Amino acid sequence: MSKYPPFSRFESGAASARVRDQIARLRHDLRSEAILDEATARLATQLNIRPGEAAEQLARTAQHSGLGLVEVAKGVERPPEEDRSPLEAPAWVDGMLEAVHASALYLTPVKDTTGRVVDFLILAANRHARTLDGRTGAGLVGCRLMTASPGVASSGLLDDYYTVYETGDPVHREPVEFVEVMDYLIWPATLSVRAARVDDGLLVSWRALDDEELLVSGWERAQRLAELGWGEWNLATARTLWTAQMYEMFGRERAAGPMALEELPTVVVPEDLPVIEDQIRSLLEFREAVESEFRIQHRHGIRHLSVFSEPILDTDGLPVKVRSLVQDVTKNRRKERALAVAHEQAHRQRKRAEEEHRVTVQLQNTILPIRRGLIQLPGLTAAVRYLPGEELTRLGGDWFKARLIPDGRVLLAIGDAMGHGLTAASIMLQMRSGLAGLAYTGAHSGQLTTWLNDLIVHSSEGVTVTGTAIVGHFDPEDHSFCWTNAGHPAPVLIREGRAELVDAVPGMMLGAFDATEYGMTRTPLEPGDLLVLYTDGIVERRGHDLDTGMNALVQAAGSCTADDPEEVISCLLRRMGGESAEDDVCVIAVRVL
Repeated sequence: MSKYPPFSRFESGAASARVRDQIARLRHDLRSEAILDEATARLATQLNIRPGEAAEQLARTAQHSGLGLVEVAKGVERPPEEDRSPLEAPAWVDGMLEAVHASALYLTPVKDTTGRVVDFLILAANRHARTLDGRTGAGLVGCRLMTASPGVASSGLLDDYYTVYETGDPVHREPVEFVEVMDYLIWPATLSVRAARVDDGLLVSWRALDDEELLVSGWERAQRLAELGWGEWNLATARTLWTAQMYEMFGRERAAGPMALEELPTVVVPEDLPVIEDQIRSLLEFREAVESEFRIQHRHGIRHLSVFSEPILDTDGLPVKVRSLVQDVTKNRRKERALAVAHEQAHRQRKRAEEEHRVTVQLQNTILPIRRGLIQLPGLTAAVRYLPGEELTRLGGDWFKARLIPDGRVLLAIGDAMGHGLTAASIMLQMRSGLAGLAYTGAHSGQLTTWLNDLIVHSSEGVTVTGTAIVGHFDPEDHSFCWTNAGHPAPVLIREGRAELVDAVPGMMLGAFDATEYGMTRTPLEPGDLLVLYTDGIVERRGHDLDTGMNALVQAAGSCTADDPEEVISCLLRRMGGESAEDDVCVIAVRVL
């Protein structure tokens, strides 16, 4: 017999009702966005302007009238019926369209009085063409694109079509979370879209991804792990997709179909209902990814589930789907309970803490023997500073690397393993020592970072570990810095007393995904430039967001203009309060000679 009392209908019913109310409010917001999107398309067609300009005009009208934006949008009438007289398309157009297996259109540009493209006319359609709301190609020919498909503007596809027409470069977007709007109704779908310029028009094709493709795309991250399930809840259509393992973990028969999102509280152990409610609130109200663990009542007893969920947002920032990666951790929790004898647990925890402290300090001294000082390198003078956090036992995973490699370039790298203590220090050791060996291959920074990601993913033994890093090479011949950013705060460049963040090709944090590839950014440097690499301990402060800390660092760097890079670091730490930071702080300041 279960030790847990029977479920209270009031408790689970109230929780389900709250989830249902949140979804209802969200669907109302989606409808409001649909009204705005279609009104923008209508106004843009009436005035022969681009959608962005139409949206600005709607906002000004709402401001001057004192009405709400949605109310003003409802007043935008449908454009007059277009002249649908038969269009004569070149003979080759129909043959080209019929060779496309997906829905396809041939579009010609619609221009304003200045000759700028503002829309496209549907000149021809193939027999496969079908919009999300069910209209076929014959009913689309002769329409303007924004009239036939207002969703192309809000999804960003129309901007892509402008670019394709102007540059001649084709585009392929997959997947696209596309929401079609027509008569203020919405039809969401995940599409694969292609566009290419052909003669003086565009060949556009699209295809809705089927259920199998959607499941594969969501399963890529979890396919190598055991006892994992994946699910997707479409909030607009109430459609749910589950992998087979999800049915097993929730003790549900396949014939019953997946469980609706609002039904989840009905199977959660009463003590854990606040956890599931907080999870749903984070996803739908705050629109944040969330990781949580709760217990459910299974036909074979209590199951412990570890869940990572993320909201999928449309172009207006509203959640249209919720995706969850679920792991059954019941076996692990049973092992933990078997070891939960109070006296032995206290003794082991104390011994473990003492050992971890000792090993952590040893790792700190081994991995980062240099905590401050100058390093002379070809074409550079580099100063480094490493400050542990206030509590030595909470040693973080900050690390750095600055050394000459055999091909004459200088390897500059800095990183941060997530977490504190022995785990973070171990990850830090893997990152730093792994990079030191990989750097001797002579590969560029993007390849080094890709290898480093593979090293972390495949050495973690089923446990997800992550970190951030900047990996780059300074070439003393041309003073260029070719570097890769894996989810790390951007460097600061100080040139002639002016400081700014250095833009780069963004990259995913290390260890988050398998088979991740990284790009590379080339930053030209000049003699006298000072480049500052740092970890987030210098910019993160309790109660303040990261952007605030980054802006403060840039302002401080503009005032720290000494020639000696060590003095620059000292100045930055004084202004940013780095000496008393709770987290570890690591800073490299590089002066180009």
